[in-house]
Amino acid sequence: MQELYLGNEAVARGAWEAGCRVVAAYPGTPSTEITENIAKYDDIYSEWSPNEKVALEVGIGASFAGARTMVCMKHVGLNVAADPLFTASYTGVNGGLVIIVADDPGMHSSQNEQDSRYYAKSAHIPMLEPSSSQEAKDFVKLAFDLSERYDTPVLVRLTTRVSHSRGIVELEERQQVDLKDYVKDVKKYVMMPGMARLRHKVLEQRESTLAADCNSLEINQEIMNGTKIGVITSGLVYQYTLQALPDASVLKLGMVYPLPIEKIKSFAAKVEKLYVLEELEPLIEKELKSNGIDCEGKSLFTVQGEYSANMIKKAILGEDAGEIAAESDLPVRPPIMCPGCPHRGAYYIMKKLKLVVNGDIGCYTLGALAPLSAMDTCVCMGASIGMNHGMEKARGTESSGKSVAIIGDSTFMHSGVTGLINVVYNSGNSTVIIVDNRTTGMTGHQNNPTNGKNIKGASAPEIDFEKLCEAIGVGFIKTIDPFDLKGFETGLKEALNFQGASVIISKRECALLDKKKWMPALSIDKDVCIGCGSCLKLGCPALVKDGKKVKIDGTLCVGCGLCVSVCPTGAIGNGENT
Repeated sequence: MQELYLGNEAVARGAWEAGCRVVAAYPGTPSTEITENIAKYDDIYSEWSPNEKVALEVGIGASFAGARTMVCMKHVGLNVAADPLFTASYTGVNGGLVIIVADDPGMHSSQNEQDSRYYAKSAHIPMLEPSSSQEAKDFVKLAFDLSERYDTPVLVRLTTRVSHSRGIVELEERQQVDLKDYVKDVKKYVMMPGMARLRHKVLEQRESTLAADCNSLEINQEIMNGTKIGVITSGLVYQYTLQALPDASVLKLGMVYPLPIEKIKSFAAKVEKLYVLEELEPLIEKELKSNGIDCEGKSLFTVQGEYSANMIKKAILGEDAGEIAAESDLPVRPPIMCPGCPHRGAYYIMKKLKLVVNGDIGCYTLGALAPLSAMDTCVCMGASIGMNHGMEKARGTESSGKSVAIIGDSTFMHSGVTGLINVVYNSGNSTVIIVDNRTTGMTGHQNNPTNGKNIKGASAPEIDFEKLCEAIGVGFIKTIDPFDLKGFETGLKEALNFQGASVIISKRECALLDKKKWMPALSIDKDVCIGCGSCLKLGCPALVKDGKKVKIDGTLCVGCGLCVSVCPTGAIGNGENT
């Protein structure tokens, strides 16, 4: 049977067909839909873990116990999981362990565009890279087999275009894979220095064996169409290559680490000119040149962003592929917080108080954009609290009461709580605003440890922020509805004046969680409106300029009433714009 599947959906199907029993993940675009689809398979245990490090540790434990296991994350999540990753390469596995990492060339939803292939090389772990939804399913199944055959975790690298593109996938039945017996083996599973030194030797031997064996892997496919131009590529760039250079010969790499050097040498000898087409870093190109293989790559192409068929054709043939429109010609739709977003009120008050705001990763990152323009810094998940503490320690009393850290509920559980512990332990004076919108909003409303539901939507224990902060030793804790602007401003001022660690819990659910709670759209009486623009400072997309005054787009308004709170003349209410 055939179905049209997202690449991420195909990965989930591949895990199910391969007899996978356990899947752990933290949501992160472009990888999120993998685990959301896994949750639909009742014969796989799945969970949203607090962060990627925990997810991989769960996966390692399940693998040691004998279960085929998969762990999923985006590229920056692999940074968080790097600690267990590098040591798991030493221990090896029991049940197959597959780690999915989704890179984001072009930074569609990420703070950087790092190349995860370097993790494979640095950790000495094999990496596969599919180029279509069908391959996404097939490569996951192969990855489980390779993991158990070579006693190693296996990385499968996706990119945004593979994760979020659809393709025809041939569906198969689930393999019945029994749990492997767990046998105590201290030399294999306990990585004290003496054992780790021995396992490092095992790792090096395994990598040498893989490097030789990968030359005969069928997923490294040679397609000969002549001898003039030869291309070595992988992933979705292979599809662009077929479109741009239909007459070229291609060696499509399914395994991008280790590389099949002997197969590459054989292919290179058959063509007059060899090109390496790879998005982001020149990993393959450098490896080929270090092995004496003459090729050309990044001298023609960028190390930034995504490739396209047009780019490839222009660079190699000097011709235009006739694409419909350049990206710069397309209409721009800037990111903005949704109508009714609970974060809007908090940012409005922070801007009013002229605070330095150390931000974090989530929907609330959009508070950095005009007209709110109320965020000063944003680096990575969980960094806001530590950064605010560092700023306070660096500037002393000069910054006291003048800066805050803002962090989401899910992000606080991911890696923010340790930053808050650090503030308390080191006698910091930071004010932390936890924006609790009752969901993991930016990645599509996944549940997390703070909203009382698990990955399947069933009831789960709910972390109490006030009790948690109290247990840590925070001296000032207050929960406030951010749409109560006066109350929020008063509470925030109290927190800023408190000597010691202080926490404001800005609690109001995401407006998109339950559309039944939306109120009737509001409107503006133009006879009362004085055109002062106070409401426009909220940055709500439902509020638009209408000549010298303002009107409300009823198709966007959710009736949250925040604009009513800031209007000085009472011009906003129910009814039609007049």
